[in-house]
Amino acid sequence: MTLPAVEGLALSFERGGRVLRATIDRGEDNLMSMAMCEALTGVLLAPPDGCHVLHLRAEGPNFCLGRDRGGRGVDVLRAQATTLVALNRALTQGQLVTVAEVAGGAAGFGVGLAALCDVSVAAPSARFWFPEIEAGLAPTVVLAWLPRMVGRAQAFRLTATGDEVGAAQAERIGLVTSVAEDDGVLSERVREKIDSLLRHSLRPQLEIRAFLAAAAAADQPTVDRLAVDRLVLGSLRLAADAIGAEAVSPQGSHPG
Repeated sequence: MTLPAVEGLALSFERGGRVLRATIDRGEDNLMSMAMCEALTGVLLAPPDGCHVLHLRAEGPNFCLGRDRGGRGVDVLRAQATTLVALNRALTQGQLVTVAEVAGGAAGFGVGLAALCDVSVAAPSARFWFPEIEAGLAPTVVLAWLPRMVGRAQAFRLTATGDEVGAAQAERIGLVTSVAEDDGVLSERVREKIDSLLRHSLRPQLEIRAFLAAAAAADQPTVDRLAVDRLVLGSLRLAADAIGAEAVSPQGSHPG
């Protein structure tokens, strides 16, 4: 797979072993364009062979302060909203484990880029807010996922007031996974999280993510049945893999 280059260096991809680093670099605000969203979605859904982790980061003073606006007409606006939803879905259902490195400001759609990653590490000075209310807009693409993450009351407060929250509060309410102890060690802490993920197999990590999503949308009896079914299937697959490995090993070979 040839990695896309979007608008020069506005969104660049760099592979290092099993880690694919995606860097937003589009000026001070680092707004996501529709082309950038589509490129990131494509990589998440069909990554290069052998990749395990997508590391999402940004250059400049802010992580991402939202996305391009200004479309007119029902068809254009619907296409833009569909593109945003597709990226949100790819972050949570794609073929890579996702890790966000968040420094500076994250606003609106940019909060989603950070929060919807499987692991998100913020600098202590990072800030998070939803500015859509200032324009008289209910951010429904955000509200499609935010209440499940932080609860209804927090989702209403954040989007209805536009109040800014710091990194420590973002961690407490569940917007980010952890906060580095100092801005200067943010990248180091992110590397540690990535190394911890790489010590294990990608397949069960994706299965864990998928099960958590299914469980969140189901009642308890359904979750229990799903848990039994998935555990049985996973155990059978592990047994089959072990038999296959034995068959191809020198110890498992037999003279014809």
